[in-house]
Amino acid sequence: MNSVKPSIDSGITRIAPGFRALSISVEAAAIVDTGIASETLSRACRSISDGDVAWAEAHSSAWAEVFRAFGAKPQRTPCSSDALRKRVLRDGSLPSIDPIVDLYNAISIEYAVPVGGENIAAYVGEPSLVIAEGTESFDTMKDGAVAHESPNRGEVVWRDEIGVTCRRWNWRQGIRTRLSADAPQMWFILESLPAMPLDALHEAGERLTQGLHRMMPGAVIDTRLIGVDPDNTL
Repeated sequence: MNSVKPSIDSGITRIAPGFRALSISVEAAAIVDTGIASETLSRACRSISDGDVAWAEAHSSAWAEVFRAFGAKPQRTPCSSDALRKRVLRDGSLPSIDPIVDLYNAISIEYAVPVGGENIAAYVGEPSLVIAEGTESFDTMKDGAVAHESPNRGEVVWRDEIGVTCRRWNWRQGIRTRLSADAPQMWFILESLPAMPLDALHEAGERLTQGLHRMMPGAVIDTRLIGVDPDNTL
């Protein structure tokens, strides 16, 4: 399989010292059991009140500081895991979206870690985590129609050779590379800061890959640890 090779701009170091992530590439197969996703999501929603992970509050606070460091307001545009967990605390559950999306949302909720899922076949070139110039294009939905906007100058974004695929680091994903269960090639990124133990990040990645293997036994999966420090790249 062709594993995704994301790159991280050196300027990210000053914004988020110690940032590391798991990059998971998937050659998908037929899904044989969608119920696994709903079960995992329900369990994750219960976990917040039944026995939350020890690092949850510290990791959430660390991401809020990172967002402030590049000019975002985390109260208005929180990191993705924070947004999901707040919805669960408010509503008691999270509605189903898609089996694959439900699965990676469940991991994000249970482990208090931002998780992105992308249809990597829709990418042009490899994903890059960069500091935006402010002229890049990002596709989103406004008033029920596709609209294009640009990130703020200095904002941290994921992008490919065409444009931005996720704004404010992991806050909002674009439409062009949106992931669903019918995507033949998938890419997941689990993003953590030092407030989350490294072994917990690996455990979260294992839980995600185990769920994917159970849902689609024929999938081929490759997991790599990436970070701004070359010594953290496997």
